[in-house]
Amino acid sequence: MTVFALVAGALSLVALGAWLGWWYVSLPNPWVGFGLAVSTGVLLSGAVWLMIGSRTERELRALNRYVEANRRVNLSRDDYTPAGWLKHTHENLNETFDLLREMVARLNAERRELEIQVRVVDAERQHAEAILQSISDAVLVTDAFNEVAIANEAAAVALDFDLTGARHQPVDQVVADRALVHLIRDARESGNLANRVHFEHMVAHSERKTVYDVSVSCVANRQDEVAGVVTILHDVTKEKEISEMKNEFVSSVSHELRTPLSSIKAYIEMLVDGEADDEQTRREFYNIIQSETNRLSRLIDNILNISRIESGIQKVQREHIVLLDVVRDVIEVMRPQARAKQIELNDKTNENGHRVYADRDMIYQAIVNLVGNAIKYTPERGRITIDMDIDERLNEVRLHVRDTGVGIPAEAVPHLFEKFYRVSDHKSMAKGTGLGLNLVKQVLETVHGGRVCVDSEHGRGSTFTIYLPLSKSTGNSSGNGKQL
Repeated sequence: MTVFALVAGALSLVALGAWLGWWYVSLPNPWVGFGLAVSTGVLLSGAVWLMIGSRTERELRALNRYVEANRRVNLSRDDYTPAGWLKHTHENLNETFDLLREMVARLNAERRELEIQVRVVDAERQHAEAILQSISDAVLVTDAFNEVAIANEAAAVALDFDLTGARHQPVDQVVADRALVHLIRDARESGNLANRVHFEHMVAHSERKTVYDVSVSCVANRQDEVAGVVTILHDVTKEKEISEMKNEFVSSVSHELRTPLSSIKAYIEMLVDGEADDEQTRREFYNIIQSETNRLSRLIDNILNISRIESGIQKVQREHIVLLDVVRDVIEVMRPQARAKQIELNDKTNENGHRVYADRDMIYQAIVNLVGNAIKYTPERGRITIDMDIDERLNEVRLHVRDTGVGIPAEAVPHLFEKFYRVSDHKSMAKGTGLGLNLVKQVLETVHGGRVCVDSEHGRGSTFTIYLPLSKSTGNSSGNGKQL
């Protein structure tokens, strides 16, 4: 490398001398040109030799380092030859490449391990999200910055937000319920990991109001710092409604029981005090006591029957029965009550052998309640008609009880089959417990898979219709009793 530099420098000087000679001859003052040529040549020569010397010194230093390195590994004399240098350089390169290959292999192994870990973490995340989505309760998790970290579909429905665009968004921009947002923020800012809040919260939707049991708790990171807040909303609307219904049921039962008991107690006290001086008065008191006792007995029976049906412990003796025979028995039993009010009780049923697979006593009781209600709320000289037809397409029998009574107001129809519900205008017309129609509904729909409906016009009468599926068998075989 140094020889090449010297040859190049000499050739450069020859070329420079030729050029300076030409320039010297062309100048008007030869001495000035000569001085400039000499000074320029000296400067350029110095620069060239300085570059050559610097390069040569670097090469010598590198060579010295190489020699020192080889000396440390006890190289022989022959190894200082160019062939030896190439040999050992080749060996060093091979060692370096081996190290690089080992490093690449190790990095590839680490990369594969990291890929496996990433797939495992991703699978666990998907599994956790699947579990979270399967939870019926609304779950909303926010991070340390009050942003939504994760939520399930139930939370999106309960709090009315878009689940796909909610992640990593501030919770106050996702959830419109300000009270709940403030509660989440207060829980995070408190820094209390043991803080767990339970309270009832109502969320108003466009169509309904839902009551939630809300649980808010903080979660910690590895440094035991608050890393986020978990909010769980459990829908307790049905539980609240059931609790209110139980309270109303107890209140209504207490009221209904108190009325006949108070009447019985009052007349017994008058008999004990001797206020009934003659036989006719005593007989009148006895009849009233008997009537109230029967009323109390019916109330208790209805309550027990409804309770057994709703709890599923009512014993049902099913058999293939001819519905027409049951209807004729009800008409014969209820005819004296209708005759007492001069009500015309018409039997428009047709002779047919269509059967239903049902509990005869329960169906009998349901029809008795419908005909009894028609008699109670139909004025004297009214008319009650019972007819029946078959819907071959739906394979069901329809029994209609029509009356010319006072009818039912439109606003009362949706509540007619509720427990203890009585139309306010009807309370003065006849005594009742408000359980008869509910019992009819339970017998028809819960036990026998049928249904009952009403069509009424206030002041023009009502029509109650019960639907029962026809029996698949036309025989007279009786089914064994089974527990519902």
